[in-house]
Amino acid sequence: MPRMLDVSEDVRAEIGDEEADRLLAGHNAPGSYDCTSCRTPGDSEQERTSTVLFVGEETAVLAFAHATCIPSQVVQVAEDQLQGAVRSITGEEPRTAGTAPEQAVLGVTSGLILINGELHPALVVEPTAPIARPGTSGAAGDEFLPLLLEQGFQPVSDVNQVPGQLPGWSVLVAMGQLHAVLQPGTGGGGQVAWWQAHQPLQVTDGWRTAANKTHTVLVFAAPVGSIGQQPREDLLRDALEKAAANGRLVAAAMPLAGT
Repeated sequence: MPRMLDVSEDVRAEIGDEEADRLLAGHNAPGSYDCTSCRTPGDSEQERTSTVLFVGEETAVLAFAHATCIPSQVVQVAEDQLQGAVRSITGEEPRTAGTAPEQAVLGVTSGLILINGELHPALVVEPTAPIARPGTSGAAGDEFLPLLLEQGFQPVSDVNQVPGQLPGWSVLVAMGQLHAVLQPGTGGGGQVAWWQAHQPLQVTDGWRTAANKTHTVLVFAAPVGSIGQQPREDLLRDALEKAAANGRLVAAAMPLAGT
């Protein structure tokens, strides 16, 4: 059965027309898969699915993702990180002790959040794997929330309250597409990307209208496994409230950069 696959021109150029056509015909594509972005199950027979090619210096790995999570694209990965990317795709644990922690990717979902009768544009950030503190083995457990609290994010106990502004951070949107979340550079330098889209992500007209009205974007963040890929904004809201009730949600308000 043909799959509902998206194969971008970049991916096609890397894997060749013959392999791309075989994928589209359903010969080499999986039916079910774990989305390489949000890590929840997908079905290429039932929903649009992106082919994502991770490319190192010597090897390449083809993965699959919900088209609503990320578009089909080629992602350049350092060769020494490719095994981490493979573990992120397959869910397999490292086979040898002392292996570097798996390379986590920050999954970002946009949506509108209703607070006190007003719609606010929001981004929800959830890694694909536990986050280790830089320079450590990850033995201390998931450090994602502690690291964000150190950066100035605030714990969320009530999603119905607008989070405080985070100085020096901003959300970059241009021509209706989400490009990056920017943070202050070190040593008083300019802003640098905390998260950057491999390919700009489209936002809805409603999200863009709300952002241009408030000039502010609410950024929520939760550890891996807290939110998941939610197909509707009401379900996203429910997941945020559950994460907040479990003490697994932080947030900050950031000015909108761009239009």
